[in-house]
Amino acid sequence: MTKREAKPARTVMTRKSFPWVTAIAVVAVIGLAAVVFGYAYTQLSAKKDRQDALSAWTPSEDNRDPSGRIAGVLKKDYPAGQHVRAMQRVAYEQSPPIGGAHDATWADCSGTVYGGAVRTENMVHGLEHGAVWIAYNPDRISGEALDQLRARVEGRNYTMMSPYPGLDMPISVQSWGHQLKLDSADDPRIDQFIQVLRTNPNTYPEAGATCDTMNGQFDRDSLPPFVGDPPAPDAVPVTGAGEDR
Repeated sequence: MTKREAKPARTVMTRKSFPWVTAIAVVAVIGLAAVVFGYAYTQLSAKKDRQDALSAWTPSEDNRDPSGRIAGVLKKDYPAGQHVRAMQRVAYEQSPPIGGAHDATWADCSGTVYGGAVRTENMVHGLEHGAVWIAYNPDRISGEALDQLRARVEGRNYTMMSPYPGLDMPISVQSWGHQLKLDSADDPRIDQFIQVLRTNPNTYPEAGATCDTMNGQFDRDSLPPFVGDPPAPDAVPVTGAGEDR
């Protein structure tokens, strides 16, 4: 009896399954990365567009005060350095005021957002130092609109913001001798106004003056009271003529 030749062992081929879980995870990561980079690119592009748009509003030797091209800006000339005492009121011509006699102590304007209304005579002194003051009617501006205004001020030196009860428009933006009243915090003219007039040495009297309060003279935790009533007949003229200085 002959031995049968040994048959080779039959190889069993196993078919590997496609790694769907891994593939889906990779696709998800790639998709998420595309969304993140796309968003970042969009934000950077939008920021560059805003910067390019504002560059046209940067003062230069050839155009020392471009605010004349901002629709709605009021301009007035006022004498500088006219001081009144702490309890005196000034018969301002605008509300909020934009120049003229003011308290000898300036309101802190180093990127300051005030939670309450501040005596106007102190705020005007901040304008004399080159600050921009955003005032708003607290009955008409709140929520997201208030946040938009705050973002333009916080951490930005030579800028200040406060509620202004009784304001005839939702928003009013001031610098020395300049004013712009607006309906909306979305209005691009707010940024144009700030770009043109904040510390523009051609438009305010005391170039180089500080916005920080000195020796604690202005207490942000105990603000001088705001008075919204019209000034009495004995109020100091806006020119400050004949008053103690």
